Amino acid sequence: MTDGATGSTAEPTDRLEIYADYVCPFCYLGTRSLAQYRESRNEPLEVEWHPFDLRSDQRNADGSIDRDAADGKDDAYYEQAKRNVHRLQEEFDVEMAQDLATDVDSFDAQVASWYVTQEYPERWEAFDEAIYTALWRDGRDIGDADVLVDLAADVGLPTDDIRDAVADEGIRAALEDTVAEAQQRGVTGVPTFVSDGRVARGSVPPAHLERLVEGDE
Repeated sequence: MTDGATGSTAEPTDRLEIYADYVCPFCYLGTRSLAQYRESRNEPLEVEWHPFDLRSDQRNADGSIDRDAADGKDDAYYEQAKRNVHRLQEEFDVEMAQDLATDVDSFDAQVASWYVTQEYPERWEAFDEAIYTALWRDGRDIGDADVLVDLAADVGLPTDDIRDAVADEGIRAALEDTVAEAQQRGVTGVPTFVSDGRVARGSVPPAHLERLVEGDE
């Protein structure tokens, strides 16, 4: 994978894993911090994305979301989350169309993204960026297959493949297995960054990612 910031084709010497869910504002902010860190590097950085499903406990058997399902989060939690989002927006100089996206289910977006990592890895970073931008900058519903198809077209992916992947029960099951594996590894929230056994949780600043990746953590 080429470095998204420099466009270099040199073999990356450092590697970073990120566990994330598109519907999480802190994941979006974390990717903005990551982009700033990558821009500061002289060498490429290999980034490997792992999906994480924050809506799993609210999803009914038919795939719909139970908005009334208890998730342990009250109004005070969401107010604090909004304050934290606004603080990080200022810290990372990020514009956002919304601070929370509680009515959006990102599972189909993650299915599509997971499929792209397997079949079109050279286009994944552009697709990943397009999904985040659609939700957090443009306020679009990334749970809508038509939106995902539009985003795929924008980054040069075959739209029929993306539509088929979203509906493919085998791919959906593989994604669920991948999320379960992440939980077994001890990932309980997102974003989670991992580099050479070192772990950082939350929307950490670029300097923190630098220390994580370069071994000064």
